[in-house]
Amino acid sequence: MFERSSVVELAEVLREELDRYSPGEKLPSSRALIAQHRVSPVTVSRALALLAAEGLVVTRPGAGAFRAGPADRGRGQPRAGDTSWQEVALSAEAAADAVPRSVDASGILATLAAPPTDVIELSGGYLHSSLQPERALAAALGRAGRRPGVWDRPPIDGLPKLRAWLAREISGPTGGVTAADVLITSGGQSSLTTALRALAPPGAPVLVESPTYPGLLAVARASGVRPVPVPVDAHGVRTDLLADAFRASGARVFACQPLLQNPTGTVLSEERRAEVIRVARAAGAFVIEDDFARRLAHEDAPALPPTLAADDPDGTVVHACSLTKATSPSLRVGALAARGPVRDRLRAIQVVDSFFVPWPLQEATLELVGSPAWPRHLRAVAAELRRRREALVAALGAELPGLPPARVPPGGFHLWLSLPPGTDEAAVVRAALHAGVAVAPGRPSYAAEPPGPRLRLSFAGVASLAELAEGVRRLRIALEGG
Repeated sequence: MFERSSVVELAEVLREELDRYSPGEKLPSSRALIAQHRVSPVTVSRALALLAAEGLVVTRPGAGAFRAGPADRGRGQPRAGDTSWQEVALSAEAAADAVPRSVDASGILATLAAPPTDVIELSGGYLHSSLQPERALAAALGRAGRRPGVWDRPPIDGLPKLRAWLAREISGPTGGVTAADVLITSGGQSSLTTALRALAPPGAPVLVESPTYPGLLAVARASGVRPVPVPVDAHGVRTDLLADAFRASGARVFACQPLLQNPTGTVLSEERRAEVIRVARAAGAFVIEDDFARRLAHEDAPALPPTLAADDPDGTVVHACSLTKATSPSLRVGALAARGPVRDRLRAIQVVDSFFVPWPLQEATLELVGSPAWPRHLRAVAAELRRRREALVAALGAELPGLPPARVPPGGFHLWLSLPPGTDEAAVVRAALHAGVAVAPGRPSYAAEPPGPRLRLSFAGVASLAELAEGVRRLRIALEGG
C-alpha cells in the first residue's frame, strides 16, 4: 500500500476503515495490518494507540483491537467534564459577607501579558530587556549560587544584610527605619497583598487614591475588602476629602503611592505629606505607602522627598517597596517595613502564605546592589527614561496635539491621557491593538465610576525611540478610525 507509512498516516487510513466494522467487532490482527500496509509492528501499535486515545477503538491485551461501542465511550480519552457547578460554588457567600470576593486580573494582565510580536507595547509595566541589568544579574546570581549554604532555608524575615540595606534605603538620612523593622517579601505585589490582609478584615472599607494602581484594586477585591476612592489632584491625594472619607466610611486603612503615583505621576506635596499622617492618626488608621518608583526618577528629576515611613516614629505607616521595577520582572524581591505589633502580624501572614523568599534570590540581590554595576545601572535607566519620556511627549504633540498629558512626571514609566468626553475607551483600546499598538485603558484604575475616558501610555517597554514614535502613530490611526 505505502512503503514508508508514518504512524499518523496509518492511523488516518484505519480511522477511515472503521465504518466497515460494527461496534464491538474485532479489527484485523496486528500481523494482518503489518502485512497489508507494509509497516513495522511499532507503527501498527502506535497507530492503534492513537485511535484508542480518541475513543474510536478499544485494545484488549491478548485479544486484539475492537471498534469502540457505546459502553466503551470515554475509556480511551478523558471525559468532557461539566464544570458549570463551579459558578454556584465560587459565587456563594455567607449571609454576613458584606463584600463578595471577586478576582479580576484584567487590569493587571494589561501590563503583564506580552502582546503579539508585531504589536508595539505601550501598556507594559516593566523595563524593556535592553534596559535591564542582565549581565550584572547573571553575574550576581552566579556568585550567589556558589555560596556555601545558599540552598538551605533562609531566615524567615530575610537575610540580615539585605534587611539592613533596605532599611537604609527606606529611612534615608533619618535612620528611622531599622533592619528589625524590615521583612523581605516576594516583590511589591506580594507586599501589598500581605499588608491588606494584615490590616483590613474581609468586608472592611479601605481608602485608595482615585485613580490608583489597578493591581491594588485587584488585591483588595480578591481579599473581600471594599475600596473607597479619594480623589487625587496635581498635588497628590486631596487630604480634606481623605478626612471626610475616614469619617464617612469608618475605614482604618489608606493605601497610597506618595511618590510618582501610578497612573497620574503626581508627587504628594510637602504640606499634604504631614497631613496624610495626621489625618490617619486621628482616625486610628494605618497608611500603606507603596513606594514603587523611588529608583525610577528621571535624570532631570529634582531631589526626591523622603519616604513617609522615615518621618513616622509611631508606626502609622506600613511601607512597601520593591527592586523589581528598576531591574527585571523576575527579580521578585521587595520589603515591608513596619513598627509595633503590626509587624508581627505581617510576618505571620507571609509565613502562612509563602514561608520565605528563596535564599539564592536574596543573596543575588545583595550581590547586585553591592556591585559597582548597580549605581551605573540606575544612572543609565534615569537617563534613558528621560529620553523616552521626552520622545513620547514630542510624538504626542506631533501626532495627537489634542491629547496632551495632564502632567509630565519627573519619574516613572507612564503618561496619563484624557480622551475627549464621550469616547468609548474600550473601543479605542481594541482599535489600537488592531492597529498594532497595545495601550492600557483607564477604567481599571478607578474604584468607582471614572470622571471620563482615560489612557495610560508606558514608554519603558519599547525597544527604541523609533518604536515609541511608531506606536503613537498607530494610536493616531486607531483614534481616527483606521
